[in-house]
Amino acid sequence: MSSLIKGPKDFWTGVMYAGFGGIAFAISREYWEYSFGSAGRMGPGYFPTVLSCLLMGFGLLALLRGLRRDGPAIGGFAWKPALLVLASTLAFGFLLQGAGLVVALLVLIFGSAAASVRFRLEWKATLLAFGLVAFCAFVFVKGLGLPMPLLGSWFGA
Repeated sequence: MSSLIKGPKDFWTGVMYAGFGGIAFAISREYWEYSFGSAGRMGPGYFPTVLSCLLMGFGLLALLRGLRRDGPAIGGFAWKPALLVLASTLAFGFLLQGAGLVVALLVLIFGSAAASVRFRLEWKATLLAFGLVAFCAFVFVKGLGLPMPLLGSWFGA
């Protein structure tokens, strides 16, 4: 079997993407039976179905590339970065209502960025982080009208 796989990293990345895409497809189409709708009148299952199909497609491409091209072997699992990203995501969910979108996004952005070995807290990165927070606040809260507080109840808002 291993002689078939020329690029193990690409192959197993493709398996993972296709697997996650398949699970998402099953949840959106079969398990929850979300209506699909059409491109003009999208139902609740439209976006998850299209996204899961794209994920499965990218997974299939990566899997095939792993079978056809030589590539690097799989290295060890980076536990510290994975745990930092997971903790940042969980902190975002916990902080969103109490602290608000601004604080929750800053924790998510800087916590996830700290998972990289190249992360340096510089003025450019800080400026970009605040720009991303402003963009998200504008698009999601003002543009789409999602009921998320910019500053939460912990700040007396």
